[in-house]
Amino acid sequence: MTDYYLSVVIPCYNEEINIRLGALENVASYLNRQKYRWEVILVDDGSSDDSHKLLTRFIRGNKRFKLIKREHQGKAIAVITGVLNSKGQIILFSDLDQAAPLAEVEKLLPYFKRGYQVVIGSRNSNRRGAPLSRIAMARGFMILRNLILNLGIKDTQCGFKAFQRKAALTIFPKLKVFNMNRHAIGSTVSAGFDIEVLFVANIMGFKIAEVPVEWHYQETRHINPLKDSFESLFDLIRIRINSLRGIYG
Repeated sequence: MTDYYLSVVIPCYNEEINIRLGALENVASYLNRQKYRWEVILVDDGSSDDSHKLLTRFIRGNKRFKLIKREHQGKAIAVITGVLNSKGQIILFSDLDQAAPLAEVEKLLPYFKRGYQVVIGSRNSNRRGAPLSRIAMARGFMILRNLILNLGIKDTQCGFKAFQRKAALTIFPKLKVFNMNRHAIGSTVSAGFDIEVLFVANIMGFKIAEVPVEWHYQETRHINPLKDSFESLFDLIRIRINSLRGIYG
């Protein structure tokens, strides 16, 4: 028996700027207007700035927001932690910067009534504000992803994904590349995490819908294109090897 219709999982690593700019107030404002029961699970991934202090202060006045603090292991582990601690019928993970505003969930929810178990936001026709270098990186990664895994999904990397509860609790414990033993140093872009989630969902036979959402480019952390691209490629190869070995079955 679930307690909520919607659980929103928001990972946080050094998001002091976005918190001070009112990103969480925007989330609360939207959800407070909804008629269904909801919860928000904030997962602090060992932030080294004032994020945890600000999150703690915020939840005092927002009782349906919950805070989990972890040592720094990266966004993937923060999301997994939030998902496995959620109680909603539908579980959405979203970035704290709200590049895809939470109200965009209204575009995703109808697909669950149509028989889909995984519904993901897509920026393919809308990468507003993104520099050409980031667009080129995204397209290059898409080519590699299709060559190595052939998922058939146009945009795997949008940080706005929703899951039927049964699907989420089946998929996330089966992740192997991104499991609870993974380590992280500093801010990293774990492109392989979204890939492994969708790859496992596909293997398990869950129906996946890809839905265009409004999205605004945000850049509040340093990105190392060479390092992040190499790590993402390595993750793709590990996912393929795991698949060939039958580990996900």
